[in-house]
Amino acid sequence: MDDAAQQHGSDAEAHRERVLTRVVVIGSTGQLGSDLVEAFRADDVTAALARLRPEVVVNTAALHNVPRCETAVREAFALNAVAPLELARACTRIGARLVHVSTDYVFDGAKRAPYREDDRPNPLNVYGTSKLAGEYGVLTDPGGHQVVRSSGLYGVRPCRAKGGNFVDTMFRVAREREQVRVVDDEVLTPTFTADLAAQIVTVAHRGRPGLYHATNAGACSWYEFARAIFDLGGLRTPLVPIPVSESPSPVRRPLYSVLENAALATAGLDHMRPWREALTDYMRRRPAAG
Repeated sequence: MDDAAQQHGSDAEAHRERVLTRVVVIGSTGQLGSDLVEAFRADDVTAALARLRPEVVVNTAALHNVPRCETAVREAFALNAVAPLELARACTRIGARLVHVSTDYVFDGAKRAPYREDDRPNPLNVYGTSKLAGEYGVLTDPGGHQVVRSSGLYGVRPCRAKGGNFVDTMFRVAREREQVRVVDDEVLTPTFTADLAAQIVTVAHRGRPGLYHATNAGACSWYEFARAIFDLGGLRTPLVPIPVSESPSPVRRPLYSVLENAALATAGLDHMRPWREALTDYMRRRPAAG
């Protein structure tokens, strides 16, 4: 293929992405949903699907509060499992593609190596179990939908369900405490929602139906993540690494939940940058109010 033909193909692909007429984002006021709305530049994300007739629906809505899921099991499954299934069916009826956002918590962490899309899930808590059920509902629907799992999300807009993201929490506790203790044996990949939003746009336009992992590149413990936040934010409060055993929780969580973007890489669609680079960018964009 000559250069002119290659350029024509590239232009045609770009045109297809520009002419996507309607996108609906479910959960549009959350930290990921807000960035998705900007990434898609949708005009109206709250109207009914039947009226809008969208070509793509992105579902970021869920019961994200992990401890609450343990005590509100019925609500967790209603929002995280039943709702995505019904949404997938509705999208199929109107000919729309659903992109459903899921979580690294579908794994138990026993592998101790990055999880691929074909690894067997084994959630440890109600949140992970309900989200996995939602994945099955979306992927078994015949409409050709997509599920995107991610990890450790933080964004410029606060996560309302959690009262802010991990970066916000580090700034707050650094002001309030004489020292900050963060677990150093729970490993993940922090992911900037602006990066994830842009990746979801690419998957929605160019990806095949199915399951994708999408996180920033690399891995770290929560302590290493906190250390990077303290360094970039100029926080001087002593930061102390501790084991999970010294930070008891009523909820079992995977000690290792790093995801490998294998399906994206195979499709040539993996645009996720290293997590430290993404965090540095986020810190520049973050409101100065701490």
